[in-house]
Amino acid sequence: MYKHILIPVALDHETLIDRKLENARHLLGDGGKITLLTVLENIPGFVSEFVTMKIDNHLTGKIEAKLREAAGGDDTISCAVVTGKPGVQIAQYAEEKGIDLIIVGSHHPSAQDYFLGSTAARVVRRAGCSVFVVRD
Repeated sequence: MYKHILIPVALDHETLIDRKLENARHLLGDGGKITLLTVLENIPGFVSEFVTMKIDNHLTGKIEAKLREAAGGDDTISCAVVTGKPGVQIAQYAEEKGIDLIIVGSHHPSAQDYFLGSTAARVVRRAGCSVFVVRD
């Protein structure tokens, strides 16, 4: 059983959240905790020139509210938002917070994924802990 499970959530792939939470609850040990994490990618410099609001000031609160909604009102589930490249930040967050299992979602691979790679594949390569992949 695991002590701290991290569930990265891409809000454009919300359909897997319930399945990831169900798996996490089955794998979680007594007294363990679950964290939902969304990674916001940084805005490229050439784009930020045209953006008048800072992403951290406005969007982070909305994303945290969506994560809390996805947690279904379960106050034992923590929610966090970080910025950066998802495949890197998820593994880094897991290491910093002592996560012992990451549950990621993945769609069935296509030719595009083999050439570009997916976030799930990047997390599997970089994570220092176990990674459970849930297919859609």
